[in-house]
Amino acid sequence: MEVGFAGAGNMTAAMARGWAGADDGPGTMVFCDLERDRAAALAEEVAGEVVDDLSELAGRVRLVVLGVKPNALEAVASELAPAGPEALLSMLAATPLERIEAAFPGVPAVRVMPNQPVEVRRGVLCHSRGGAVTEEVASEISRLLGLLGTAIELPEEKLEAAMAVMSCSPAYVAMVAEILTEAGVREGLTPDEAALFVRETLVGTGELLAKRDAESVRRSVAPPGGATEAGLQQLEKLELRAAFDAAVEASLVRFR
Repeated sequence: MEVGFAGAGNMTAAMARGWAGADDGPGTMVFCDLERDRAAALAEEVAGEVVDDLSELAGRVRLVVLGVKPNALEAVASELAPAGPEALLSMLAATPLERIEAAFPGVPAVRVMPNQPVEVRRGVLCHSRGGAVTEEVASEISRLLGLLGTAIELPEEKLEAAMAVMSCSPAYVAMVAEILTEAGVREGLTPDEAALFVRETLVGTGELLAKRDAESVRRSVAPPGGATEAGLQQLEKLELRAAFDAAVEASLVRFR
């Protein structure tokens, strides 16, 4: 299934890079963006193509990925809809399927919320289908999303909560990595050493969490009276849990 991208921002780029590196990915990927140079650079990177207008994009591909700002939906639809895209995959935050389907009457639409690790095909992609989506279209889109990581179909009312947990969390984990790296440097490690230790520890911990629940991992690393327990006590004292709760709530306000 040929894929066209309306918009060439960060998440579009992450998905395109992931698909470019996957076996049996989409056919030709075509890009269109108001910043043509950005679209052209991304197209060159993933061996895709760039076009100058959205109507041409819709005529070249079977699936159009909407990666524009939510407030641009109607303007984009005015160019795309007359060209009759076969199916839509919308990444627009705070934009329900009802609004997408109103902008593209009769066009099968799926709403997807991916996170940044789709770039390395280890992402999480939560998606919901609209009423016009056939089983054939749903199956092909699910297959494509599955190439980028773990694809999970959810009721649309759960998408915002999923985004607050999985879409934002790569930034939170990256911030933790920055903080721990800086702490290691303050204690005498070189920046490269500290970054390596933190990065590989996070990767390994992720593998552990794929096999064991989080509480089990935490308890196994922090026996009573040890150095890790002392560190965790400080994190509790500084209300780390409350900080993450506040972060999730703040994100939800924006998504809604």
